Amino acid sequence: MHHDGGGLYLQVSAGGAKSWIFRFMLDGHTREMGLGPVHAIPLAEARKRAAECRSMRLDGSDPIEARNAQRNEKKLEAAKGMTFDSCAAAYIAAHKAGWQNAKHREQWPNTLNTYAGPVFGSLPVRAVDVGLVMKALKPIWQTKPETASRLRGRIEAILDWAKVREYRKGENPARWRGHLDKLLPRAQQGPQGRASSGAALRRDRRFHRGATQPGRRRVAGVGVSHPDRRPHRRSNRRSLG
Repeated sequence: MHHDGGGLYLQVSAGGAKSWIFRFMLDGHTREMGLGPVHAIPLAEARKRAAECRSMRLDGSDPIEARNAQRNEKKLEAAKGMTFDSCAAAYIAAHKAGWQNAKHREQWPNTLNTYAGPVFGSLPVRAVDVGLVMKALKPIWQTKPETASRLRGRIEAILDWAKVREYRKGENPARWRGHLDKLLPRAQQGPQGRASSGAALRRDRRFHRGATQPGRRRVAGVGVSHPDRRPHRRSNRRSLG
């Protein structure tokens, strides 16, 4: 560590990397603030940054906390411009390589563009709340239960992604268990006896697992007894011979 003066130090690591450090005292403890690598920050710029830090200390501010606050402000500004549609596009781009089913890759953007986009696609993702999610789901919850269930799950996944990327905070308004299941009706039998909402989703999951019982084969996701293993009926007729 080489002292340049005024709290500015040149730090040289064991591997030979050089960087600028500003050292100061706060509440009786020594703190160190990185100002950047030597190859990117020349001496004149390092001295200028150190002078700005000294001014903050004279005002009673912590230069490290001030820098963190500035970075958070920039993140907030970026989040304000990140719409739900932008997050959806980024999520799909990041995950579609793992979707082997071509129909599945096509359905993801189509479903979102058709039902979620017109409601809140152009809004900042941080503004999406329960009311907006319900507005997108309710029109098709009873008439297109399977589509509505998949739409809800996709909205939930995108909002989770946005939270991890720090584009939004708080609970996920599209979460089903303990949340939307309190606001939307239970799954009911729709046209042609097809179970709606959660029941449809569970049925699809059972189908993809491919778990079948011995002596049964699966046809269109429904267990059907194999014709070769039907039990033989014992005849009640007595032999005449």
